Amino acid sequence: MSEEFVQESGVTSDDRMWAMLAYLLSPLVPIIILLMEDKKDRPFIKAHNVQALIWGLVSSILIGVLSLVVVGCFLAVAYIIITIIWAVKANKGEYIEIPVITNFVKGQGWA
Repeated sequence: MSEEFVQESGVTSDDRMWAMLAYLLSPLVPIIILLMEDKKDRPFIKAHNVQALIWGLVSSILIGVLSLVVVGCFLAVAYIIITIIWAVKANKGEYIEIPVITNFVKGQGWA
């Protein structure tokens, strides 16, 4: 977009700044803009604000779900590695000390 078009359409530097902040700090800033009477009806801000709000909400949900999946995958891999290490140690004739579980099993008299 050329500078001439921006000046002719009535878009101010303040409008551009709020639009930029809406994307950078979404979904918080778009919600704040919706509460500001003098900003929410400006056409340039309004167009960018709604897009930024939806983008912020969708990306927050996706990041939350994906982080759970990544953490879940990391825990599954860690579980498999630890289990294999303990299985190899048991095969070598070593006793394994698992925190909390070993004390519980011994306390119940099961081992």
